[in-house]
Amino acid sequence: MAPGAGRGTGQFYPADSPLHALDPRAKILAVAALVVGLFLVDSVAGFLAVGAALLCLVQVSRVPPSTFLRLLRPVAVIVAFTALFQVAFVREGEVVFGLWVFQAHSEGLRLAAHLALRILLLVAAAALLTATTPPLSLSDGIEDLLSPLKRFRFPAHEIAMMMTIALRFIPTLHEEARKIIMAQAARGADFTEGGLIQRVRALVPVLVPLTVGAFRRADELAEAMESRGYRGGEGRTRYRELSFRGRDATALCIAVLIPVGGILL
Repeated sequence: MAPGAGRGTGQFYPADSPLHALDPRAKILAVAALVVGLFLVDSVAGFLAVGAALLCLVQVSRVPPSTFLRLLRPVAVIVAFTALFQVAFVREGEVVFGLWVFQAHSEGLRLAAHLALRILLLVAAAALLTATTPPLSLSDGIEDLLSPLKRFRFPAHEIAMMMTIALRFIPTLHEEARKIIMAQAARGADFTEGGLIQRVRALVPVLVPLTVGAFRRADELAEAMESRGYRGGEGRTRYRELSFRGRDATALCIAVLIPVGGILL
């Protein structure tokens, strides 16, 4: 299998790049700043500027563009549905075009473009984080950032562990769903014909075994962790300690400036 083949959302892509070498805490804070800034951007020019910056970061990360696009594929339907909903139901502004009883207004098109670009950029930023950060490093970074809350008895280690396990099992469940679909297609099931409602109904026989398999994997994982003496984060040590350096601070400042530039536009 070629490198990057079959990778899905939440999958780490090993490479030797400046982004891979950054401290995970810097990358998490950078993505958080980018997410907050994206909700303040209110122009197509601003979104395009942020998108151009993310494209440059993808090039720096040395993640193949085809692989990165596969990371965004699962949200394509959500983006299309959100944009269509805005165009269909927002009746403010001038009528741009009409088709039978359907009319697209200028405000609806504006909101559709803004929401579609915002969702794509949010997912792209999160995908870049998970593609350039190993799951264990991501878990350590989240735990360190949440560690000040431990004095209030906040379960920082457990929260970080749950988020890491969830990210780890996204590609696993995706692969299992693909196998179930292929097995049922070999038995005569058809997932390609009919309208949207028929296709959704055809997926019900896939969701049932997928859900049962997810619960089975969760039980097996819990038993494996208990059998190896896992008792939470109290007293646990790390093989590699995190180190926040000057390059991490520089990268964090650049990440803050990206949405600021989009807001100013």
